Amino acid sequence: MGRNRVIVLVLLSALAVANVAGTAHAQEAYPDRAIHIIVPFPAGGPSDVLARLIGEPMSADFHQGVVIDNRPGANTLIGAEAVAKAAPDGYTLLMAIDSTLVMNQYLYTTLPYDPIGGFAPISLTAKTMQFLVVNAASEFKSAEDLIAKAKAQPGKLNYGAGTISTKLAGVLFNEAAGVDTVLVPYNGSSEVAHGILTKSVDFAFDGPSAELPLIQSGDLRALAKLDARAFPALPDLPTLDEAAGLHLGNLTVWLGLVAPRGTPAAVIDKLQGETAKILNDPAIKARADAVGLYLSSSTPAEFADFIKTEAARWQPVVKKSGLHFD
Repeated sequence: MGRNRVIVLVLLSALAVANVAGTAHAQEAYPDRAIHIIVPFPAGGPSDVLARLIGEPMSADFHQGVVIDNRPGANTLIGAEAVAKAAPDGYTLLMAIDSTLVMNQYLYTTLPYDPIGGFAPISLTAKTMQFLVVNAASEFKSAEDLIAKAKAQPGKLNYGAGTISTKLAGVLFNEAAGVDTVLVPYNGSSEVAHGILTKSVDFAFDGPSAELPLIQSGDLRALAKLDARAFPALPDLPTLDEAAGLHLGNLTVWLGLVAPRGTPAAVIDKLQGETAKILNDPAIKARADAVGLYLSSSTPAEFADFIKTEAARWQPVVKKSGLHFD
């Protein structure tokens, strides 16, 4: 072997060792600057509230800023694409919702991101409670009242929904109740709340983060919940199945934290550990419970398996609904 070739090999080996050492040091030092959590909805909805609940203690523990970056629109495609294309270094995360990682792949011919392979799962974060709500001035005092009017006037009533899950809940409600009501799509819970307050829609499916304060103030009326779990803020609220004799079962929206594909495992593990610590803090749980965010953590592997299971579950539902967005 020639002397020059030996020198080149030695230099390449030294460079490789330096790169590995540099990468290891960067991962060990993580985080050394602000972390951005992109929320693909406007401020005020469940994803935003949850991101802020996590971001505050994470910032304190990591001694770095945690910036909540709201990027609403296009059924979460805008925010998801931004994270999928971000550097895989742990400084840009996505507070994903079930539609981002599951339903969108069945609703669009093409997506600007890969819902399964484009992200590194960190942890499931919450499963939210959903309500059937009307304006307090509405003639509907019960779910049965609403269904009776919808049957009497097919195609006349409309409902607001701000996520794919709640839009699909409306489709399933129509089928189970034997009614024809019309979807008015919104970009998030705050828009849904405005729609029902201004009577732009006759009823809505949404979670409590935006709706509960308006229910408690007397501006809105909750007719039913879409999940059998207890909800202390409204202890007497029946499920939709109980209120109207339907057979929908539990319809919940779940959220989870993901990073861009290729984010180092050490960084993912550090984020997962911190997220689990926060989500299991009794004080954080109490704050989340109050707004209908039922916290739930998982390992990255468990979250990856959960996403695949949910994808298999919802594919036939979306197909049957006929919903398509391009």
